[in-house]
Amino acid sequence: MKTTPDGAADGTGSGAGGPAGSDGPIRIIVVDDHTVMRAGVVALLAPEPSIAIVGEADNGREAVALVDSLRPDVALVDLRMPVMDGVAATAEIAAGPAPTRVLILTTYDTDVEIERAVEAGAVGYLLKDTTREQLVAAVRAAARGETVLAPRVAERLVAKMRRPAPVALTTRELDVLSAVADGLSNADIGRRLVIAEATVKTHLLRVFAKLDVSDRTHAVVTAMERGLLVRPERD
Repeated sequence: MKTTPDGAADGTGSGAGGPAGSDGPIRIIVVDDHTVMRAGVVALLAPEPSIAIVGEADNGREAVALVDSLRPDVALVDLRMPVMDGVAATAEIAAGPAPTRVLILTTYDTDVEIERAVEAGAVGYLLKDTTREQLVAAVRAAARGETVLAPRVAERLVAKMRRPAPVALTTRELDVLSAVADGLSNADIGRRLVIAEATVKTHLLRVFAKLDVSDRTHAVVTAMERGLLVRPERD
């Protein structure tokens, strides 16, 4: 764990672009277990007069301790680190008393990593190919409490939101739908499955609602397209 003289002397955490009414530089800590990468981030941000780096840490546990003692405006945090990873550290920082905003800076852009970080309380998610100008702008935005996403991360989140929501059909609903695909009437389906015809209709209505269709043919087609209904190949 490393703090600057200013960081050790002043734990109030004010900064331009940070909490309302602050007029000093944005106070940040840089957290990364790779010494060279951490030094590179520090070198990028150190010349920026609106930003003051008040501490450095190489794992999540040290990051939480720094936030508790220094109360910086922004914590720039890597994801995968020893002792405590970035997600766990983010959750502790977000739940703590300090008004510190967490900005993730990582090489990982999978849906799982992004979602875990955001759910833990991170206000932003950047990738390590971010330029200096983008990084400075992101720190300023994070200090204001704004959401900051790397373009590639934003694209992944939008793409995921546009995917059809997963649908689960019950075993009985699949049995009924399979019988529909075989060309059976409701009465025939009832006899095959030993259930009342009214029950068959109830199952079909539930299938229609889940698949957002209005007839039997589209129900079968949609279920097959989504991999919910697999028809055996016929010779």
